Amino acid sequence: MGLVLLAGYNTRVEADLARLTLESHDIDAVLFDAEVHSYLGVGFLMPVRLMVLAEDADEAAAILTEDGLLPQG
Repeated sequence: MGLVLLAGYNTRVEADLARLTLESHDIDAVLFDAEVHSYLGVGFLMPVRLMVLAEDADEAAAILTEDGLLPQG
């Protein structure tokens, strides 16, 4: 029951939109590297990582894909 990487985002705003979307579906999600990303402004080098529980990953990916919030790649 560990955290897994669901997606990486170039901006904190995009990552927060995805996180809030998941939380509106009762899926807990956290952002990693958001503060470092904001401070250094290095989106392409260090994306903001959206993390979810492993057992929620498939459902979370489906929700974000449906809403157009899952980055390609």
